[in-house]
Amino acid sequence: MKPTRIAPGPGQESVWDYPRPPRLETTPRHIQVYFNGLLLADTRRAYRVLETSHPPVYYLPPADIQMQCLIPAGGQSWCEWKGQAAYYSVVVGERRAENVAWYYPNPTPSFLPIKNYVAFYPRPMDRCLVDGEVVVPQPGGFYGGWITSDVVGPFKGEPGTMGW
Repeated sequence: MKPTRIAPGPGQESVWDYPRPPRLETTPRHIQVYFNGLLLADTRRAYRVLETSHPPVYYLPPADIQMQCLIPAGGQSWCEWKGQAAYYSVVVGERRAENVAWYYPNPTPSFLPIKNYVAFYPRPMDRCLVDGEVVVPQPGGFYGGWITSDVVGPFKGEPGTMGW
């Protein structure tokens, strides 16, 4: 079934206006990630990846992350646009979350600016924020997009979207 695009209101973006292949762009927005009560990441120097039907995925510079809390994890995945991804688990105090962040150690030429930048799945975190707004995780367990009030769908990952 073909999705019906939700028309964006003032100040909103539709994920159906995002390109495929995806676009990489800098963003001055204030990005924060909390885990087990710790401000794990805090930056205004992120990149975001915009791809048709997906909410933005934010990639954060390692210098703005408490990297001592990220432990290399097993497993890899392949993105036809960005290349081979590697994963991190997050450990803060006694709490650990497995394979909850990823990065590209050797991205394709178009995505070289995000080499070693880290993206977080928002669902396992205490909270992720964009300019102070708490993010809603992209539906489904595979995708890592961050939904805020200025982004409208429908979003890949919702029930019935596997064929999109």
